[in-house]
Amino acid sequence: MAVNKNNRRKTAYGNNVYVQGNTARKLQTVPSYEREETVKRVSNRTRKNRERAKHMNIVTVLTMATAMVVAGIILTWYLILQSDITNSIKRIASLESQLNEMKRENDENYNRITSNIDLEEVKRVAIQELGMRYAEEGQIITFNGEGSDYIRQTGDIPE
Repeated sequence: MAVNKNNRRKTAYGNNVYVQGNTARKLQTVPSYEREETVKRVSNRTRKNRERAKHMNIVTVLTMATAMVVAGIILTWYLILQSDITNSIKRIASLESQLNEMKRENDENYNRITSNIDLEEVKRVAIQELGMRYAEEGQIITFNGEGSDYIRQTGDIPE
């Protein structure tokens, strides 16, 4: 009886050897000469590609380096454009909020001014102090605006 390195006992009975232990050997279902053949079967195209991959000439290296530099420049340019767009969007948002604030202040001032006007006082000052009077029947001239918001006077108004 012999003991191997892994503490397994080998027992020999006649011409047979038995291995005792907790591991089982894998059976070789394919003979070794057939396995070697399957490994050696490589197509010509694959073999040529492998040979080309082993040898890189200076043109290939320069082409790859140029492609990487161009890709780096394009990516840098893209990032700069993206940053510019982001900054423009932030600037537009800032200007829009500033415009909205100015509109709000303008509306508040307009409402404050219109609420403080006393129309009766304006009428009294116009008639008594400035000598204005109401228009009479022949002084009123009516124009047809035809959808326009204002009228331009191109000549004198007849008296």
